[in-house]
Amino acid sequence: MGRAAAELFAREGATVVVADLSEDAANGTVAAIEAAGGTALAVTCDVSELAALRALFATVQERYGVLHVLYNHAGMPGGGGLDITEEEFQRSVDVNMKSAFFGTALAIPLLQKADSHGSIIYTASTSGLVGSPLSPLYSMTKGGVVLLMRGVALRYAREGIRANAICPGPTATPMLAEFFGRAPGSAEVDAEISGFLETAVPMGRAAAPREIAEAALWLAGDESSYVTGVALPVDGGYTAR
Repeated sequence: MGRAAAELFAREGATVVVADLSEDAANGTVAAIEAAGGTALAVTCDVSELAALRALFATVQERYGVLHVLYNHAGMPGGGGLDITEEEFQRSVDVNMKSAFFGTALAIPLLQKADSHGSIIYTASTSGLVGSPLSPLYSMTKGGVVLLMRGVALRYAREGIRANAICPGPTATPMLAEFFGRAPGSAEVDAEISGFLETAVPMGRAAAPREIAEAALWLAGDESSYVTGVALPVDGGYTAR
């Protein structure tokens, strides 16, 4: 989803800073953007580490001096139940919530230079709107992201900085299988996912990463200039039940 959004934003003319835990993945995304005629910069960053986030935004400050869109997208599913270690708990909190909080805090001075056209986008989840029996921890962290977004939206509305969250439903990425507690690619998990999509999602299918990216693009642009504080489900009707 993150790569799809980076490529789409670049096609629309944005200069994209691609922050990824994997150096190879960051470079691969930038290479794809540049091959399509876009402009991007790769930064290797563990968003769960405050020092790494500080370095990321220092790079943005040095290179560009301004930021128009912050897309807090990084996330992980976390443990499948309550019987997890403290280390597993903390890792999920750090990746899903800490990164969004401090990423926002560090971005605000740069967004304030965007002439009242700053947009902050968070990737939450339908699991942050309704409970997930597959991962209560994931629900907790993504629900926290939704409330963080609403607080940020209220705090900075008069400065022209908007904040919204996308709440994807099941999306066709390798992480989807992790929610079902098994390795990707087995016939069993594929059958379980197919059954879930058929019975729980009114549209009967998973989202394509591009469909999540299109929602992010809309929230980033002036077409949504009067939209702030919104948790937007992109879920094929899952939360409409």
